[in-house]
Amino acid sequence: MTHLHRSLALGCSLLALSACGPDDIASPGNGGNVDIDITTPPPAPTPTPTGGGLVTPAGACPTITDPQGLTDRGTISGPTGTYRVCQLPGTIRVSTTLPKISGVLYSMNGRVNVGCDGGFTAPTAGAPYTSTTNGCTTPLTADTNVTLTIEPGVILYGATGQSWLAVNRGNRINAQGTETQPIVFTSADNVAGFNSDNSIGQWGGVVLMGRGRTTDCALGSVASDTCERNTEGSADPARFGGTDDTYNAGTMRYVQIRYSGFVLGANSELQALTAEGIGSGTTLEYIQSHNSSDDGVEFFGGVVRMKGYVATGADDDSLDVDTGSRTDIQYALLIQRPGQGDALWEIDSNGNEGDTPRTRLRVANMTAVQTQTSANNEGSARASLFIRGNADATLVNSVIYSPNNECIRLNGSGGTPATLTARSVVMTCSATKYIGSGTYNEASVAAAFGSGANNNNDSLTSTLTMTFVNGANEDAIATFDVTTISSFFANTPAPYRVGAAWTGNTAWAAGWTCNSATANFGASSSSCTSLPTT
Repeated sequence: MTHLHRSLALGCSLLALSACGPDDIASPGNGGNVDIDITTPPPAPTPTPTGGGLVTPAGACPTITDPQGLTDRGTISGPTGTYRVCQLPGTIRVSTTLPKISGVLYSMNGRVNVGCDGGFTAPTAGAPYTSTTNGCTTPLTADTNVTLTIEPGVILYGATGQSWLAVNRGNRINAQGTETQPIVFTSADNVAGFNSDNSIGQWGGVVLMGRGRTTDCALGSVASDTCERNTEGSADPARFGGTDDTYNAGTMRYVQIRYSGFVLGANSELQALTAEGIGSGTTLEYIQSHNSSDDGVEFFGGVVRMKGYVATGADDDSLDVDTGSRTDIQYALLIQRPGQGDALWEIDSNGNEGDTPRTRLRVANMTAVQTQTSANNEGSARASLFIRGNADATLVNSVIYSPNNECIRLNGSGGTPATLTARSVVMTCSATKYIGSGTYNEASVAAAFGSGANNNNDSLTSTLTMTFVNGANEDAIATFDVTTISSFFANTPAPYRVGAAWTGNTAWAAGWTCNSATANFGASSSSCTSLPTT
């Protein structure tokens, strides 16, 4: 294999470009160089501006509420134009809005904290809490209650590999884009136009921390209901956990998170979106993870409710749920790059099968596509859906297209092993459809899925079009009433079908997403290798 290495420095000395990804997930880093495999050259990026012209830089950075303000780092140029770079402070100490201004990009130079961590429980006047790990060293007598509001169409990027947004406990994010003006989190390379369809792992990601229950404690214990954990790889503790499963970490709607997953510490990396101990009060809708070098999203503990999730090109799992998270997702497109990635989903308890709450994942209306397996998949999950540990998975009204791989692996361990419930699920798998390990074998996994019962079929002849849109065979499957599982789920829109996209129900994934060789969502979506300019 031939590789081309190049070190890049961009104007005003503001950018230190990141490595390509972590060693342990089939995407080895290279110390800050862009690593391009030219054995088979990737298609050239086509970063055509979507607004009909090149962007020109704003004359200055806007004034924000936070007294530290934004730091003007000069300009940066790429195929879509030249932008004023406005760097966020290391800790946002008061509620602040980032306005959408033509010719302005917001940069993160390392960890950016939204507020200060208020502790396991919100401190009271009689019990001050001193936070020393996120820029706030004075005793807190109440939650800081900082909200970072990001206007539709704003673009933020990680100026270094170790840049990430940390929404600490006791604080919130309010990132509400629109179908035509999504909010974009991305990398410096993406701004400069260096990325291809194979670029990954160029900055950290977005992390939401809350006070929901979790397991596998780093501090406290499950038995005493004092369990806390630390964000993986963070040099300074970024803690989550508590007893409030209704915790509100804010709102994220119509958001893209591109090229994330940089290694923050040994064998520890972030995802595009990491939700840790958030609760049912948090709103997550219409979020795309694109080319994360680790998982598309990972949920640790807490209670997660999510509608409209798109994962394209994840280099590990498209969806990962563990350490006692109770997660419900409706309308999900999980699409991996051919020959890359591990499982389409992984659900487990991280080894502590006796801890409660049990990890639980319930998904309705998913279309999951894994056209080819990779070396990482064969050495790790080995199947497209991997369920293990102290975990319970329910999958309804869904389509799995994995013609060159086993579809489901169940690993049984502990006194009450992992479980699977499937209703109106159709699959296209390799000749070997199931893998069992621990107390499960191939036959018992097949029995758990139950092909031929409950409208399940593990031998569907796929008629998918445009990679993820139902054809006649998918649309012919009778649906299951999802409202019997949870009031969060709905049997809409009519005519209600299995999968995430059928005739008359594809618009939800168009416009706010970005297109790549992995998946094309239509002309209203711009290219992932470019920046939107509208």
